[in-house]
Amino acid sequence: MPSSTRVRAWASVLYGLPFIWVGAMHFVDPVVFEPIVPTYLGMPRFWVLLTGVTEIGVGLGIMWSRTRRVASVLMIVQLCLLYLANLHMWVNEVPFDGVLLSTTGHIVRLAIQVLLIVAAAWVGGVGPLRESGVAEPQPE
Repeated sequence: MPSSTRVRAWASVLYGLPFIWVGAMHFVDPVVFEPIVPTYLGMPRFWVLLTGVTEIGVGLGIMWSRTRRVASVLMIVQLCLLYLANLHMWVNEVPFDGVLLSTTGHIVRLAIQVLLIVAAAWVGGVGPLRESGVAEPQPE
């Protein structure tokens, strides 16, 4: 296994574990996540549990080499969609677990979200961050 492949494999495990943990927390204490669900979606408990499932699923998927590429694309989609909750918190001044972020805090959170998207693309080898010289699978 080339060293760059090994680095991506380890990075994908380190990347996926926090998503699995946070996804599990959606089931352990769903009440803490409910206020950050945008009100226009309705049914906050449903969305909290659904995102718990998806965070665990993509967290596991990105850790396994056979599903890493697909999981990284799904992770990017998920991170974009989940930012709606962060935006809802920012625009409507909704605290998370009793903590109300400042404007600077929200900007830092947005920057972290962008970095998480870039990291998902890198570990999955998708988009402009795929390894050069690696042929894309061709449809038959």
